[in-house]
Amino acid sequence: MSIFHLVRGGWRSLGNSSITFHKNVRNLTSKNLFYAEFGDPLHVVRMKEVEVPPLKNQEVLVRMLAAPVNPADINTIQGKYPVKITLPSIPGNEGVGVVESVSDGVKNICPGDRVIIVKPLNGTWRDVAILNQQVLRVVPKELGLVEAATLTVNPCTAYRMLSDFKNVKDGLVVIQNGANSACGQMVIQICKAWGVKNINIVRNRPEINELKEYLKCLGATYVLTEEELRTTTIFKENKIDRPSLALNCVGGKNALEMVRHLQKSAAVVTYGAMSREPVTIPNASLIFKNISFHGFWMTAWNEKAPQDKKEDMICDIISLMLEKKLNCPVHKMVKFDDYKTAIGQTLSTKGFTGCKYLLDFSA
Repeated sequence: MSIFHLVRGGWRSLGNSSITFHKNVRNLTSKNLFYAEFGDPLHVVRMKEVEVPPLKNQEVLVRMLAAPVNPADINTIQGKYPVKITLPSIPGNEGVGVVESVSDGVKNICPGDRVIIVKPLNGTWRDVAILNQQVLRVVPKELGLVEAATLTVNPCTAYRMLSDFKNVKDGLVVIQNGANSACGQMVIQICKAWGVKNINIVRNRPEINELKEYLKCLGATYVLTEEELRTTTIFKENKIDRPSLALNCVGGKNALEMVRHLQKSAAVVTYGAMSREPVTIPNASLIFKNISFHGFWMTAWNEKAPQDKKEDMICDIISLMLEKKLNCPVHKMVKFDDYKTAIGQTLSTKGFTGCKYLLDFSA
C-alpha cells in the first residue's frame, strides 16, 4: 500500500516505504540492497530494511523511481572495479528519484522536483535515500524516466569521447566497435544529431540483419560485422572517408582491425575491454601514420572537470533527449523485490541490442 510523509506543503506518497507517527516522532524505513563482502553479486547482494534518519543540514530525502544495473556496478560488487569501497556498501551509481523533503540549507531543490544522482558511490539501489544536495541535479519532469535514470554514464561517456579527442563536427568520420552496446547506441545517436558519419562494428549472429536495421534506424551510416570489416571495400571505393576517431570497448584483434583502416593522425580511444584481450599497437601506426592512443574513464573525467563544463554537457544531453534525438537503449524494468533477476540478466545477457535492466521502485 502507499504510505504518505508530511513535507512542506502537504503529504507526499512514499510508495511501499513504511512510515508511522507516534508522539510527533517520525519512523521512516527504506528497503536497501547492500553487500558486506566482494564476490558474486547473486550471492553477496542482499536486501534489508533500515530506518531512515532525520535530515541533516543540506540533505534531501529522495524517493527513488528507477536505477539501472550497469556492468560497472557488477564489477564493483565483484571487487574488480578500480574504486575504493568501504564495506558494507549500497550498490548503484545512477538513478532518478523525486524529492520528498529538504532540510535547512538546501538551495534550488524543492519537494516534488525530479532529480538524478550525478556523483558515483551514493548507493541508488534503495527505495528511499537521504543524499547531500551536492550529488543531486534537478531534471525536467518531461524527461523520460529511463533517459533520466541512465543519463550520467553512457550518454556522458559517448558525448565526451566524441568531443575531447577530435573535432568530429568538422566532417570527420567515427568508427566504433561494440556498436550495439548501450554506449555504442548513444554514440550513433549523437553522431546523427551532429551530422557525423559513423561506421559501426558488431559481432556476427543469427539475427544480424535485424541488428543492422536497428542500428541504422538510430543513425548508423554503416554497420559491419568483424568479418566484413576485414574485407570491406568502402574506403577503396571512396564511399566514405577513412575514420579519424576510433572508439574501442572490445580490444584484441577487433581493435587492431579498426586501427588498420584509420586516417593518418587519427586517435584511438579505449574505454572498455569486453574481449579481455590487450590492445596491440602496430609500430607502423605510430611511426608512419602518427596514430595516437588514449584511454577514457568517465569517473576520472568527472573528478577533474570544472563544474561549468559538466553542466554544459548535461544541458546538451538533456536537450537532445527532449528533442527525441537521443533515446534510451532497449531496456527492461524489473521490480525492486525481484532484483536478482536484473543482476542475473546483466551478468549473462548477450542480447543483440545491448538491453539494459533497471530496478523499478514503483508500487
